Amino acid sequence: MGDDLCAHDAITLAGLLRRREASAREVVTAHIERIERADRHVNAIVTRTFDQALGKAATADDALAAGRPPGLLHGLPVAHKDLAETAGVRTTFGSPAFAGYVPEHDALVVARMSAAGAISLGKTNTPEFGAGSHTVNQVFGATRNPYDLTRTPGGSSGGAAAALAARMVALADGSDLGGSLRNPASFCNVVGLRPSPGRVPGWPVSDVADWMGVQGPMGRTVADVALLLAVLSGPDPRVPLALDAPPPAFADPAGVGALLAGDLAGVRVAWSADLGLPVEPAVLGVLAPARQVLAGLGAAVTDAAPDLTGADDGFRTWRALRYATAYGALVAERPGDVGPNVTWNVRRGLGLTVADLGRATAALAALAARVGEFFGRFDVLACPVSQVVPFDVDLDWVHEINGIPMNSYLDWMASSYLISATGLPAVSVPAGFTPGGLPVGLQLVGRRRGDWPLLRVAHAFEQATGYWRVVPELPA
Repeated sequence: MGDDLCAHDAITLAGLLRRREASAREVVTAHIERIERADRHVNAIVTRTFDQALGKAATADDALAAGRPPGLLHGLPVAHKDLAETAGVRTTFGSPAFAGYVPEHDALVVARMSAAGAISLGKTNTPEFGAGSHTVNQVFGATRNPYDLTRTPGGSSGGAAAALAARMVALADGSDLGGSLRNPASFCNVVGLRPSPGRVPGWPVSDVADWMGVQGPMGRTVADVALLLAVLSGPDPRVPLALDAPPPAFADPAGVGALLAGDLAGVRVAWSADLGLPVEPAVLGVLAPARQVLAGLGAAVTDAAPDLTGADDGFRTWRALRYATAYGALVAERPGDVGPNVTWNVRRGLGLTVADLGRATAALAALAARVGEFFGRFDVLACPVSQVVPFDVDLDWVHEINGIPMNSYLDWMASSYLISATGLPAVSVPAGFTPGGLPVGLQLVGRRRGDWPLLRVAHAFEQATGYWRVVPELPA
């Protein structure tokens, strides 16, 4: 029964729990046993809270038996990214500088998931301070891709994506600056949504003006992600950029289905095979049939892409400023405890001038205007999530694509981070596998603040293809 419980998507599992066809104790125990068997190969859940989880499961069962109404995430086993602070639980940020840090408070995403009835099994691995799309750090080592243990799961929410793919948890939170929810989702055959800035408020707040770094949901299906988004979104008075719009209201997780139902008749899709970037042939080959799938669902598909001029400079400049603000003092005081990726970003940030910031601001403003005009003609942009397939877990980063050198660890992620610079919501949905069995995701980008319509398009594609059902085969 344990493996059967772990095989269910979150919506199905939530229904079993609410109908008392499975207890929270049974569900949590099954997932703990799954972690103990599978994670020695994957290394996704690096700090574990099993005793606490079993206690919370017992409390959840008692509350349901007493007739108290269950939360949307009642009894669902989850894990939190090791960048999200968790009260009383070690939170390392993947850095030796915080290897023993135990916060006294919960990040808002953690608090909202707990309040909705989710039961945390621990923390998921991440590169140091989320820098890069390869999940490895000096504290816990590398996380491996469940579909091929010699490959990376991506990052920086790589531990979350790998845990979901390996059926260790039902839902997970993550964060995304340049692709950290989307790249690992693509690499691990799960769904990751980069919400609109402010849709999921981030607290504690480190920069009141930061709209480029967001937190968001990950799951095995689009419906699972929509369920978690409903829990995570909504205003918070402590977060200046939080959107005021409340999430859709439904009392039962099964209500997500009605929210996402429908074909794509009348939906205008812009299709770009490569966004003008170098993309590995293996990725292009997997994604090519997706164009016809979208058309077959009723969408009007046209070859087109927005003009992303200035997105690269704008993203890199404001990203560097973000790192200098957040970690500049740490690098100065404890340089031996901070890795090269974070140090490189901090140094770039400290070298910025007012002219640099002004130029980047103007570029991003012009980009927003062009993108707004583009999405006046289209509802969705379809393009690659990642320019490469999951790469060797022992490689630091991708150094070339199709013979074209990548000059920094950021270059190969442009298909994701250029979209970050637009401020638009974007989702990675499973789109198939290479002949060697490596997952590839399709990136769908929606209109400004159009998170829910975007998820409806992703759901239709997912239902038509069913790639999420392919389970990785892990050693016994």
